[in-house]
Order: sequence, then C-alpha cells, then structure tokens
Amino acid sequence: MNPTAPPTVVIVPGMRDHVPAHWQTILSSEIASSRTVPPLTSDRLSCDAQVAALDDILSDLSGPVVLVAHSAGVMTTVHWAHRHSRPIRGALLATPPDFDTPLPAGHATPEVLRENGWTPVPRGPLPFPSIVAASTNDPLAGIDRVARLARAWGSRFVDLGPVGHLNPASGHGEWPRAREFVRELS
Repeated sequence: MNPTAPPTVVIVPGMRDHVPAHWQTILSSEIASSRTVPPLTSDRLSCDAQVAALDDILSDLSGPVVLVAHSAGVMTTVHWAHRHSRPIRGALLATPPDFDTPLPAGHATPEVLRENGWTPVPRGPLPFPSIVAASTNDPLAGIDRVARLARAWGSRFVDLGPVGHLNPASGHGEWPRAREFVRELS
C-alpha cells in the first residue's frame, strides 16, 4: 500500500434507504475515488450482514481507505473493526445512535437490536484514527453517551451543536465539514 496515495473513501450508510439529498450521497458524488456500501436487499437488520457488506467492499480495494460512516453505519464500522484486520487510514463516524437505550418509535427496539447482533456495542479502541462527530440534539443519542463511546473507541470527539441526526429529515443535506474531516483523516 502506498501511504502517500489518495485514499478511497468508503461510504458506510445507516440501515435506512439511501437518500439523494443525504450528505453522504452528495460527498460520494464529489469524490471520484469513492465507493458506497450498497443497501441490503435481505437481512437489513442483521449486524453480521451489514459487516459482511462492508468487508466485501474493502476486500476489493488495495490502496489506502478512509471510512465515512453515519448513524447505524457507525455501528457497522465499529463491529467490523473489532472483527477484521485491514489497513484503514481513518474513519469519520457521524452521529452514531445509542443502541444501549431505547430508540424513538419507528426504530428497532433493544430486543430486535440484540437479536440481530448489534448489542453489546464494542467498546474497545479502534485500530485506526477516527473522529466521532455528534449532535447536541440528536433524537437517536444523547451527546454525553456519544462522547463516552468516542473515548472508549479512542476517537477525537467533535461537538457539532444542534444538527439533529445530521440527515435530510433534520434539515441537513450537503455537509461541508465532512470534506474537511476526510481531508484531515487522509
């Protein structure tokens, strides 16, 4: 692997459908050397299936990689990092959900998350540099709990302020700071 080569940016979305106005979709369209983990057509709630989909993308790459994960994609990334060993230059982990507490209506229950392998959430240090970017008013996770996850993972913690879940539903499409964080990790 050439450490000076520009990295491939691998987009790791959450479990919901891909949305054209989402900052990850916009970012991937701006970076020629990006790949996106495709949405699963079956076993969408399976942590193992999500981790395998990420590993499939990574196994096809030979150069440096920066992971860009959002929401449950952060949890996919963390589970992957604790199961696999491939060189990763760094990871942006944006607005991870708190799977240890009940999520709002319309999301998986703690029982469903446990049955599908999402909990317990790994708490060991990640084997690569990472940035956890969190919102002060994310309906899927309290900022203090996300800060504790960031410390456990050995990640740099960034308080984004009140940006909701940093998705189109919370009024966010393009997110220029994502490009800044990717450059920092590259």
